[in-house]
Amino acid sequence: MVEKMNEQIYVIPLRDTKRAPRWRRANTAIKDIRSFLVRHMKSEDVKLDASINEKVWERGSEKPPRRIRVRAMKFDDGEVQAELAKE
Repeated sequence: MVEKMNEQIYVIPLRDTKRAPRWRRANTAIKDIRSFLVRHMKSEDVKLDASINEKVWERGSEKPPRRIRVRAMKFDDGEVQAELAKE
């Protein structure tokens, strides 16, 4: 049985997606979310839930949200699972 070690809620800024071409901004946002969690949760094994993907792609690839609220859970085997946090 894998135990949950750490649980944290992050508000991840996605304003830097403006550096990407308009048609690639949602892809860049997903990569930014993953890299943020790698940096803050100290683990390379990050799994993003489908709810995060749906929220980022909600308005299409050209207009991702400015920020996203994510609940990240780190398990004792080093895996990090992230899902959209409830408001």
